[in-house]
Amino acid sequence: MTTSTEAQTAVATSKSQRAYAWLHERIVTREYTPGYRLVLAAIAAELDMSVVPVREAIRRLEAQGLVTFERNVGAHVAMIDDSQYRHSMGTLALLEGAATALAAPHLTEADLRRAREVNRRLVAGLDDFDPHAFTALNQEFHAVLFAPCPNPRLLELVTTEWARLGRLRDSTFTFVPGRAQESVREHEEIVRLIEAGAPPADVERAARAHRSATLAAYLNHEHPGAHA
Repeated sequence: MTTSTEAQTAVATSKSQRAYAWLHERIVTREYTPGYRLVLAAIAAELDMSVVPVREAIRRLEAQGLVTFERNVGAHVAMIDDSQYRHSMGTLALLEGAATALAAPHLTEADLRRAREVNRRLVAGLDDFDPHAFTALNQEFHAVLFAPCPNPRLLELVTTEWARLGRLRDSTFTFVPGRAQESVREHEEIVRLIEAGAPPADVERAARAHRSATLAAYLNHEHPGAHA
């Protein structure tokens, strides 16, 4: 039987989760830009709740690096650190390239059909583009290709970097939607190489270049001319 205390805790948790989701969405879509001041009382009023669950949500966002809190100043949306994103993308290019190359000999015809089907769904979404949906499908596509990698430690590292990227950028394609069209074409080339039994080095090179091209597109968008 649920006690009143347990019920109150459940309600508080639900409110904190709602506040977190509300704030997270506005931060990752840049409605709340880096440096934006988060006024707890105003947010609580907007969400029709007390400041307690809002404060808990902000602490969670702070732990994820999306919010910074300074005593006597308050909470602000964290300034974007491109170096963290750049390092994670560079690391993932190496790890995912290697994992895909190692997995290639173990991919079945069914796996490759699934990869092509996911890529067709990505192509179908280009006209009515949703960067978040595209990112989710993009992750699914790559997961199909590297899942049979026989090195579990490498798979663990790839998964960790994917999660880290999700905390740094909800979707790179929000900033460079034009990159999506190039991305699906590169997907086709990677699958073609695997189907043709290309040397592992060629598969690894293609997968690594694919990831690196997305990073380059983002950096050129955010810092025009700086990475020429």
